Amino acid sequence: MNVARRHHTASTLENGYVLVTGGLSDSATLNSAELYNPSTGTWTMTGNMSMARACHTASTLKNGHVLVTGGINSVHMKCLPNSIALKIAELYNPSTGAWTITGNMNVIRKYHTAFTLANGYVLAAGGYFSDGLRFGALDSTELYNPVRGTWTTIGSMEAARVFYTASTLADGSVLVAGGDFSNGLVFPELNSTELYNPLRGTWTMTGNMNVGRKYHTASTLANGYVLVTGGLRGSAALRSAELYNPSTGTWTTTRNMDITRFFHTASTLADGSVLVAGGEIFHDYLDRAEFYNPLRITWTMTGNMNVGRKYHTASTLANGLVLVTGGENSAGALNSAEFY
Repeated sequence: MNVARRHHTASTLENGYVLVTGGLSDSATLNSAELYNPSTGTWTMTGNMSMARACHTASTLKNGHVLVTGGINSVHMKCLPNSIALKIAELYNPSTGAWTITGNMNVIRKYHTAFTLANGYVLAAGGYFSDGLRFGALDSTELYNPVRGTWTTIGSMEAARVFYTASTLADGSVLVAGGDFSNGLVFPELNSTELYNPLRGTWTMTGNMNVGRKYHTASTLANGYVLVTGGLRGSAALRSAELYNPSTGTWTTTRNMDITRFFHTASTLADGSVLVAGGEIFHDYLDRAEFYNPLRITWTMTGNMNVGRKYHTASTLANGLVLVTGGENSAGALNSAEFY
């Protein structure tokens, strides 16, 4: 990439390009954005966002535009709990390479999730609230109407949570799993999970995971199950994995990963397997990767990345390759990118 960055986003566009936005360098919060062309293997800068931000979200809309929401604009070059969160949202137009401001969210938030639903709306949920004086996990959720450019507050989640995962299921509902409900005093990991029904606009609790965890990943499999991997529980990094069955609303443990890890990525490949790459084991930046075969219920180590990294992104391209970008290791923020 042209700019070293961590805590950024990566979005696959309709034309196959990958849009990378914002993040933190070693000296600044970034408003820059760049595009990866998979045909030429090159990166080019595109229009800057109106505001520098990191620990934000980016959602590709039905019209091909990308909606960026929240995050932080920090002078500390870190996503600290007390770093002031943003409610400003903006849109990227791939045809012009330009950004335009759209309606603000109703709540400032960072480390939240934002998913494009089947009806084209975007669901923003949870994350951290921080105004410089107070901070804590959020249970609030809201919907973005891309036609009107406005946000509407909807029902709250059953539990406030941050550092969780959100996955779209085959029926269009959204499964939220784990995280913690940080209040600044204790950081207890959640094993609870819940479902958002976009037709009813309601949240309901579903089965608990077997292990409370945060900084994990969640991947929707071809059979509709959701695979959760790794993460952190207290001071213990995890290598456990478990599966959610949407028909029964229950979780079952599956084979453990070979490597304990958190802050990793998980990418679903064309053959239905899941590639897990990188992450951390307490200041050890991992270059190791492995993949899960849902038919054989096995984990298999595969080739190491060229660079150990955490806080990176991983995008599955139309040609089946996985593009890993940025992140950090002991040397600082990374501008390197590599393929699997």
